[in-house]
Amino acid sequence: MRAQTEDIKQKIITLEKEAVTSWDYRKALIGHLRKAVPFDGACCTMVDPQTLLSTGAVTEDGIEAIHHRLFEYEYVHEDFNTYHQLVQADDPVATLSGATKGELERSARYRNVLLPAGFKDEMRAALRYQGKCWGYLTLFRYHDRPFFHEDERKFISSLVPLIAFNLRKRNLVLPSEELRWIEKEPGILVLSDQLTMLSSNAAAKHWLSLLQKWEGIDSHILPRPIRAVCSRALSSTSVGTERFSLAKVCIHIPEGPYLTIQASQLSGPSATLQLAVWLELAKPSDMLPFISEAYGLSEREKQVLDRIVRGFSTKELALSLHISTYTVQDHLKSIFMKTGVTSRRELIWLLFSRFSMYLAGIRE
Repeated sequence: MRAQTEDIKQKIITLEKEAVTSWDYRKALIGHLRKAVPFDGACCTMVDPQTLLSTGAVTEDGIEAIHHRLFEYEYVHEDFNTYHQLVQADDPVATLSGATKGELERSARYRNVLLPAGFKDEMRAALRYQGKCWGYLTLFRYHDRPFFHEDERKFISSLVPLIAFNLRKRNLVLPSEELRWIEKEPGILVLSDQLTMLSSNAAAKHWLSLLQKWEGIDSHILPRPIRAVCSRALSSTSVGTERFSLAKVCIHIPEGPYLTIQASQLSGPSATLQLAVWLELAKPSDMLPFISEAYGLSEREKQVLDRIVRGFSTKELALSLHISTYTVQDHLKSIFMKTGVTSRRELIWLLFSRFSMYLAGIRE
């Protein structure tokens, strides 16, 4: 068994060079994992590390039918092994059988989602690297299968940093200076509380088509990032949802731009709850966390860059961070070196000219 798992681990390591897109990587990853840890269904999701919401998932047959219910039980209901718990846990991998001590019926997710679909045990992994979560991995077993074993859980846990590193690498794509993207008006969707589409504009249909093509899903299926932001927006009506942050994600679309998707509840004379969803090209401020990660900035350098973008002078920056102006200059030199510029002016151009041109297209 040990020799087999080591062989599988080596194959997963080589995926870094073999798989180009995040979708290809995750599809191949699931195939390799199944040889070491048998399972009957899987879902590998990339998330926005700022909001921990899905930016797209590779979901196997059998899981797609219950995927929307899994979102509901992640954001609206309290249960065992929610991903927000695993992200904070010392070990980010857990099984439902382990969490319930073998009494799966204690889990509402099991009773109402997994059991009716024919599934038994579930293993979840929050894919963390250097303190940030870049994705979720969920494995499922049918009722005629045994529970996931502790050795299998430990094997998946040993792979978490490697998988997360590769998801991070594929999410942090810096645009070339030549790349342009034609500006479009924001896409606007209005959905029911059951996530049925009520109305949309032409731009929203464009983005929907692009996201569905990227995820490899049919045109009648709502893309996962939209489901995720809507589920979080709906969670604001539930008890105990203060743990959740903004219902917003920033996504890098392969061969395209960074896109932000945000949802909010609508209020009006009708008693029926509705959701507004808008999709638009990301602003530099939305991209800043991704740019900082892509250039490998330290936590302090990220703080300095954030204040530079907000227009702080060196003195104001030093006061706000409780450091000397000399230390500020040291951090600036390091930022300049990592981003390939020689001055604040060049840095601002990099962030607000090059990236704005990439995001907004060519302006007349």
